[in-house]
Amino acid sequence: MNKNTIIGSIFIAIIVIWWMASNSAQAEAQAAAKAKAKEAAAAQAAEASKNAPAASELVLPVDSPAVKAPPVLGAAPAADVAVDSAKVATDSSAALASTADSAAQSAAEAAPVATVVKERTVTVETDKFIMTLTNKGGKVQSVIVKALADSTGKFPELIQDSALGALDLKLGAADLSEALFDVGDAPEWITVDGDTSVQFSFADVNGNKVVRSYAFTKTGAAVRQENKFEGFRPESYELMWKGGMKETEVFPEGRSFNAASYYFSEVIYRNNEITERETFKDAMTLDEANYYWVGLRRKYAAMSVQFDKPVPAKVSAKHFKVQGDSTADPGTYSLSIADELRGATSFGYNFMVLPLQWDEVESLGKGYEKVIVTGSKWFPGSSVWFVWICKWLLKLLQFLYQLIPNYGVAIILLTFIVRGITTPFTIKQIKAMRPMAELKPEIEKINVKYRSDPKAKQAAMMELYQKHGVNPMAGCTGCLPMLIQMPIFMGLFFVLGRALELRGMPAFLWISDLSRSDVVWTGFSIPYVMPSGLAILPWIMVVSTYFQTKVTMGSSAGMDPAQQKMMVWMMPAMMFFFSAVMPSGLVLYWIISNIWTIVQYKFINSRFIPAPAGSSKLNGKNVKDAEIVKKKK
Repeated sequence: MNKNTIIGSIFIAIIVIWWMASNSAQAEAQAAAKAKAKEAAAAQAAEASKNAPAASELVLPVDSPAVKAPPVLGAAPAADVAVDSAKVATDSSAALASTADSAAQSAAEAAPVATVVKERTVTVETDKFIMTLTNKGGKVQSVIVKALADSTGKFPELIQDSALGALDLKLGAADLSEALFDVGDAPEWITVDGDTSVQFSFADVNGNKVVRSYAFTKTGAAVRQENKFEGFRPESYELMWKGGMKETEVFPEGRSFNAASYYFSEVIYRNNEITERETFKDAMTLDEANYYWVGLRRKYAAMSVQFDKPVPAKVSAKHFKVQGDSTADPGTYSLSIADELRGATSFGYNFMVLPLQWDEVESLGKGYEKVIVTGSKWFPGSSVWFVWICKWLLKLLQFLYQLIPNYGVAIILLTFIVRGITTPFTIKQIKAMRPMAELKPEIEKINVKYRSDPKAKQAAMMELYQKHGVNPMAGCTGCLPMLIQMPIFMGLFFVLGRALELRGMPAFLWISDLSRSDVVWTGFSIPYVMPSGLAILPWIMVVSTYFQTKVTMGSSAGMDPAQQKMMVWMMPAMMFFFSAVMPSGLVLYWIISNIWTIVQYKFINSRFIPAPAGSSKLNGKNVKDAEIVKKKK
């Protein structure tokens, strides 16, 4: 082997060794890069697994709707992991990084292009109402009811806070209140001529999907709301009605002693066959029961979530008042209705929009008429028989209106009919009091003689009753038939104060709206009594109540004169405070009833109970003593 051969062999060996060393270093670098990439991927997977929701939960975007990269539905995004591993590779691993970038680019090209969902609304108009839906949460934003148009023809809004709205949905831990749903190509305004539906859909990064749909009919009061789940099964749901319900009526400025006769704001529900109405000032969790429906009520309207069958939901409510509202409006409530889904892949209910017209809500067969009038827990069965009385009183009022199309005249005729029916009971009561009336002069003598000694006066009274064979309880016995007419009076009180049929109806003269106080001059007001202005009917109520009380107290022989005098003045004052802000239709009824009572007592006393002869008393004074004093002078 010559010198050149030896030198060449050494050079070749050096080259081979260098090449092998270089390849070994590159292999080690590649192996290190792969190991580091695998380690980073494992760490990220572990973190994702740690924070990943259960299979029954949605994954909501953190910064919705703006996302840096579109999610790949049905697959976990891996592009970011490959890019991160490439950043830590050395220059000697450029081929590996290039391969990773190519894989990431291929995955991005294969993924669907994300569509940025913008916030928008869809307004649906039916013959009954105008409802605005928003894709922010797929909920109800506004409800405008057509049956309660004001004097200018404007329809009132039923949602108190439209920014919060109603029917937000929470599935497990995923609150969809702020999520933007895709509403497709639905128009901004839909006028319903037939069955119409609006569909909202939301999909998370894992491909889980929620579809919320609203179905409308042309003339129905119900909106069918369905919620379907694809790719997952939530364990529970919560419906959140955050925006409350707004009063449709214009409230008088300022406050009054009798605000409860005008203002209504209640949580309403039906559970275990019983319709209930609740009013509270803080928060309340309702009793655990099977609920048919749950909702809110104002004076002339109600809205409810009505289930297909009774559900053991957990219902809670919280009171809130609109900030800056200086009226006497008592405020409204936010509602929460939560229940288990029990493996179901969907659930639905009817969202009811209900102007409180008796015939219409009764025809639904769900007990909504008891939202207008309910019985009392103090009287067994009153939720049946008292509601029945109110129903037929309203039907009688409507019948009279058909004969004479003026509800003011109908109220007067209704008063005559009711008082005519109860007159026999009044006659029986007065006849039962007749023996007591005949002893009135003697009773007055005892009242004067023993006015400072109640025990002696009571003993003298009992002796007088025994002497003449009079039963002092006979008056009470005669009053028992009067109890029969009390439910009728109370029924009229509730019907006239809550009947939607009277809303905006004029009567005659200055009475322009029987559902409101008959204010004739806003330039004069009495704080806390007549905050809206001067009304006429309450003053007529004072005069009629004064004479009515004086006549009826005059027939009460056993009552102390001082008590009679107090009642004669106290009753008109009390009725003035009560009637100052009452609906004028109700005040009109009481005035006509007072006039009927005055005429009735005058007639009955003149026919059946003649004035006792030989009385020695005149206006509580002893006539003989007065004459003796006059002769001495």
